[in-house]
Amino acid sequence: MLKGLGNAVMEMLEDDKPGPIFEEHSLVGNVKDSNPKDAIGVTKAPISTVSFPVMAELGVAMLEGALKYGKHNYREIGVRQSVYIDACINRHLGPWIEGQDTDPDSGLSHLVKAMACLMILRDAQMRGKLVDDRPVGTVEYLPVLNQMVKDLLAKYPKPKEPFIAIKEVTPGNFERLEPDTYRGV
Repeated sequence: MLKGLGNAVMEMLEDDKPGPIFEEHSLVGNVKDSNPKDAIGVTKAPISTVSFPVMAELGVAMLEGALKYGKHNYREIGVRQSVYIDACINRHLGPWIEGQDTDPDSGLSHLVKAMACLMILRDAQMRGKLVDDRPVGTVEYLPVLNQMVKDLLAKYPKPKEPFIAIKEVTPGNFERLEPDTYRGV
């Protein structure tokens, strides 16, 4: 949809009447007839669609890395994808999924730290500085697994209630259960 956004804007401007994209979507906003820059500007890559508080948090996460390793070091020396994927998944997304919202080392959200890992990976990839040490890939596994999920849902149309960290204590009153402490094996 976004690929054709520029064409849609230009067609509406040529017709000199507002179209559904302006009436239904605040993504683009109104184009002023008196300002030709509007017609061009709405076809450019936007930054206004990005959350500025989250971007600021990402900046703090990147500052931590800059102080520890040198600002933009990944652009100069490159990075191995496995190191950043492991950090993203094992050290940040995994703990977040397990109920730990904040990275104890930085005090930032684990989600922001995961975003920083992915941003570094993408930046290194864009600059040809990514060491791609992924294993030989496997293709077409998702359609097979998705069909298995559909089959399971059909087999069990009334699944048992999940055991999740949010619990309703009284009608309309919810609380988050504290995560358990790992006790080793």
